[in-house]
Formats: sequence, C-alpha cells, structure tokens
Amino acid sequence: MEHDLLVIGSGLAGMRAAISASEISGNRLDIALISKTHLNRAHSVCAQGGTAAVLQEDKGDSYLLHAWDTVKGSDFLADQDAVLLLVRESPKEMIFLEHLGMPWNRTDDGRIAQRPFGGHTFPRATFSVDKTGQFEVQTLWGYLQSKENVTFYHEWFVIDLLIEKGKFKGVFAIEMKTGDLFFLKGKAGILATGLGMRCYSFTTYSLGQTGDGGAMALRAGLTLRDMEFVQFHPTGLVPSGILITEGARGEGGHLKNNKGERFMERYAPERMELAPRDVVSRAEMTEILEGRGFPGPKGLDYVHLDLTHLGAKEINSKLPLVREVCLKFSGIDPIEEPIPIRPAAHYPMGGVKVNLKGRTEVPNLWAAGEVANVSVHGANRLGTNSTAECLVWGRITGEEAALYLMRNGVKGTSSPSKEDLLGREEEIFSLFRERGGDPYLIRKELGELMDKYFHVIRSGEGMREGLKRIRSLIESSKEIQVQDSSKEYNTDLIYALETRNLLEVAEVIALSALRREESRGSHYRVDYPNRDDENWLKHTLVRKGPRGLEISYEPVRIKIWKPVERRY
Repeated sequence: MEHDLLVIGSGLAGMRAAISASEISGNRLDIALISKTHLNRAHSVCAQGGTAAVLQEDKGDSYLLHAWDTVKGSDFLADQDAVLLLVRESPKEMIFLEHLGMPWNRTDDGRIAQRPFGGHTFPRATFSVDKTGQFEVQTLWGYLQSKENVTFYHEWFVIDLLIEKGKFKGVFAIEMKTGDLFFLKGKAGILATGLGMRCYSFTTYSLGQTGDGGAMALRAGLTLRDMEFVQFHPTGLVPSGILITEGARGEGGHLKNNKGERFMERYAPERMELAPRDVVSRAEMTEILEGRGFPGPKGLDYVHLDLTHLGAKEINSKLPLVREVCLKFSGIDPIEEPIPIRPAAHYPMGGVKVNLKGRTEVPNLWAAGEVANVSVHGANRLGTNSTAECLVWGRITGEEAALYLMRNGVKGTSSPSKEDLLGREEEIFSLFRERGGDPYLIRKELGELMDKYFHVIRSGEGMREGLKRIRSLIESSKEIQVQDSSKEYNTDLIYALETRNLLEVAEVIALSALRREESRGSHYRVDYPNRDDENWLKHTLVRKGPRGLEISYEPVRIKIWKPVERRY
C-alpha cells in the first residue's frame, strides 16, 4: 500500500497532524492515519484536567508568565525557545477547537472557563468538566470525517519504521483483523504514537501504551533524549492506578496523611496541593515511607485526597468522572469519604529527539506529542502542558510534512527488498516456535522492578541492580513463545511484540537515570540529593550502536531565564 504521508498514531497529536497536513495542501495529499486501536480510542481520551493556554491577558495572564512557570517547573532543563513557541501557539489551538464545536466549560458571562493547576501561577487550564481529552479527541475525530483524502487504518499494529540511506520509506505493520503483515509505503512520515509507561506496574496508562514509538525509533537509529525523567502523577487511585485528575486539587481538594494533616504545608507552603507534580509526589512518598500513610493492598500504601468539603453540587458539576471512577473501581463515593491515592507512573518527559519544528534526524520524518522530545517539559512537566504540546506540534508537524511533500514533489518511494520482507515475516513467525519464554511473566517482573528501582525516590545502588535485571529480561525475551497459533486478532502475538518494546524503552530509562548523578525535577536520587547545574545542566542523548546503547549529552538552550532555586 502507498500513501503520500503516513501518520503513525491517532491521539491528539496524530489527528491534529492529519488535519493540518490535509488543509495546508488543499486536501490534495493522500494521507494515512494508522492506529493500533480504533481511531477515537487513543490514550489521549484519558486526559482529564485541561489544556494550558493564555486566554485571559486582560485579567493578568501573559505568555511570559506561562513560559516562566513552565521553565521553572521543568527545573530549568526545558529548552526555552521551545517553551516560548508552545505558549504562543497554544491559545490558537483552543480557539481552533472552539470553532469545531469543542464543549468547553463556560464562565457565567459566556467566556471559556479556566481552572488552577499545579505549578501554574494563573488559572489557565482550559477544560471540559474532567473529560477534556475525550472531548478534544471526539471533536477532532468528528472533523476528520469530512477529509476524504485521509484513509483510516483502525487496529493496525506498526512493528517498525523503514529508514534507508537516511530517508524514511514506510512502516511494517500487522493488520490485527487478519493477522497479515503489510508494508505501507510513504514519502514522509509523522510519528505520533505516544510513549506510555506500561513498563511500570502502578501506572495511569492504558494497557496499549507500551512505548512502541520510542522502541521503533531506537531500532531505526534515531536518538532518544532525556528518558530518565519519568513523571509520577500524585493521585493514582489505589489499587488500580487509574488517574484522578489534578483538576480535583485545582477545584480545592486537600491531601491528608493518617493524622489528618494537610502535609503539603511542610513541603510547599505557598502552593500547597498545587505545587508541581514532582514536588507533590516526593512529599507523598516521604509521608508514606515515614509511616504517616495508610496500609494498602499489595504494599500500595497511600494517603488521602479529600474532596468531601467541596460538596455534591461542585463534584457532580466539575468532577463527574472522578466520582464515577471512584465508585466503580474502589467502591468509594468522594462526596462522602476521601479517596486513597499514591504516585503513579504517568508521563515520560523524554522522547525522540526533534528540532523546534518537530523534525527528527531523518529529513522526511517528524515526531509529535508525547513520543517526541522537543524539550518543553525538561525534568518535570506541568499539568495541562501535554495536551497543549500534542495540539501545537501536531499542527506544526502536519504543516511541515505537507510543505516538504509539496516542495519536493509527491514522488513514489521504493519498496523494501523481498529478502527484507521475508526477514520481517520470519522474525514474527519465529515467535510461534516452542521455546518456553512467557511474555506475561516477563512483563510482570519488569513492572515490579521498575516500581522498585526507578520510582519517585531512586538510588545508585538500586538502579544498578534494576538495570542488570532489565538486561536479563531482555535476554529472556529472545526466547518468547506465542501460545496462540491463530491469525485473526492474535492478542498474544501483539502482547509479545509490545513486551519487547517495553524492555527496550525501560533499558534507556534505566541507563539514563543511572548516569545522571544529581537530583532534578522528577529524577530524585538519595545519593545525589542536590541539583548540579555546573555538571548536569544538559540533555541526555541515547542511541543504539553496534555494541548496544550509546550515551552522550548536549547543552540546554537558555534564552531568558538562568537557573535559580525552585520554591513553591
């Protein structure tokens, strides 16, 4: 199969990229939108709290204030030119969605409503109750139905990128419905798969978020940047890990320990529960480790998120999903009793290295959204900046890819050799041989060791052991056997391929974290508890070499603000 542009991934970034590329080309480009799920079931629907944008300059907000909050929140590892681009472009995306019919919450005078959020000094979280991502996805999905030049590939699992002689050629993919292996040719590509943290056991991520885009980029020779920085969301519901939106604290929720204390007074006396996520997560784990938490199932001790003082009207009107999730998955009504929560693996600040326009090291391949690292989040992302990034760089990469194709002509691209195709087929079908490796046990062990050694609080000794065990699991994965021999919807096969992807991403996280001998943002080491700007104000770069992973560094782009101590 052949298309002009392949968009791999169908969340906010992928959908926005397809729309942007279609419109800038006058709806003439032949665009494929490829998704491992049904297209409007991407993980973006799980974004709850809002999307950051400066919409109230008349009331005191500004682009520079949003940028400063983001740079400070990043612990000064964000590239400041990228941050300035994000804050300038995000409001345009809010208006774009508004014009498509996005059901934003409204103030009494009819303006788009915005709520407070952690690390932001002004209420700029643009929201639709606590289902913002779901409504954003549905709004874009509805508009995409008018684009006759966009072909939808529902439930196609992309295995690998093909890059030859420095150019993107297409992707190898399995059509899950039939089990057949295909090569989709493309003259340009946009990687928008997300980079989910299912390598952790206690996580807010959907089951399908298995780091596929990062792993396939690594195998194709691309660079991953800043992968040691994994965000832990302070309010993962115990025991499931399902996200309880930061909007719950934005609306006035309190965090309390087993003594009934609002313990954030000790850690962030000014911002309290609305300090950045790295600060709040460390505070929670400190309370739990020092014995001020509540005993939880399977060692998942927790603290409380108390919304009871907000009242039924406020909770039902602004946090209906929070209540629904608590009732269904924990049997708790947040109107009547506090919610058991603890930090859950939530978001990778790292990703595929791209430039300001979202282009990778390959001239006809871009990356956007969570899978990309344009470096707007640095060492710690502020809540609501992620959906803003997805929309902004979805549009930018779509435009850039379309302009590239129009400038260079929409020419055909060569197919892979027959030997390459047969080699890919053999690689997949070899998984059905009797070998005894169990991907389910491998993934279970991976989740447990990531939770233990690469969590909120880390140590060099623990990470060395963790990296050793990850590499042992990688060896074990070479013996994986798929038990189900059927072709149609073979979820066993997909699970095995996803497990390999998770292991590759986990190894990059582990190596990057072990090498960074300081504490910055989400990366906190008990053996190096201080930030070290003299030696570590730099990005970590990892790529796959002939002998394994190779690590190097590059400077942070500082345009306005020099690093200072973070206080909240």
